[in-house]
Amino acid sequence: MPTTTVLHIRNMVCPRCVSSVRETLRGLGLAVRAVRLGEADLAHPPSEAELRRIETALRAGGFELLRDPGEQMVERVKLALLEYRGLLEGEKKPRPLKAHLEETLGRHSRGVGAAFAEREGVTIARYLILLKIERVKELLGYGELTLSEIAFRLRYSSVQHLSNQFRRVTGVSVREYKGGGAGHRHPLDALKGTR
Repeated sequence: MPTTTVLHIRNMVCPRCVSSVRETLRGLGLAVRAVRLGEADLAHPPSEAELRRIETALRAGGFELLRDPGEQMVERVKLALLEYRGLLEGEKKPRPLKAHLEETLGRHSRGVGAAFAEREGVTIARYLILLKIERVKELLGYGELTLSEIAFRLRYSSVQHLSNQFRRVTGVSVREYKGGGAGHRHPLDALKGTR
């Protein structure tokens, strides 16, 4: 039975990233079985020289090969939170965040919160809030939904709750943000708790 090697890759946040990583790895002549957000499955374990080539090629595309298990865990949590934020916008109410993380991370979910906070400088709950606020900014930028519709879509309890959280995170009101006088969007791969 052939062995599969899973590479863990940082900064994969969308389907375009998956395509880009797939093409990068294939361009290096590697047998790629599958690519998902944060991971690529290779048919054969790469040599150390191939890993260095992979690192260089991924870096050129804005990605990073993760070799440290702690960093791999952090990236898996970030991807699970990004997925959860997407579930919030779905038709059905998603299960609680804790249940989603346990299912997504499997047996690796114990102690993840403390390790994540130590490495990222932000709790898992706070990181989800940052993701939600970036989505609010994106939706405001489209100008297609009212603030009330955005609050409903992202499952805020009220427009006031969303407005208060937006101000706490960004330092500006929604009105100031919409007016272009302050604030900007942040890349999802650059979110940190130090803002």
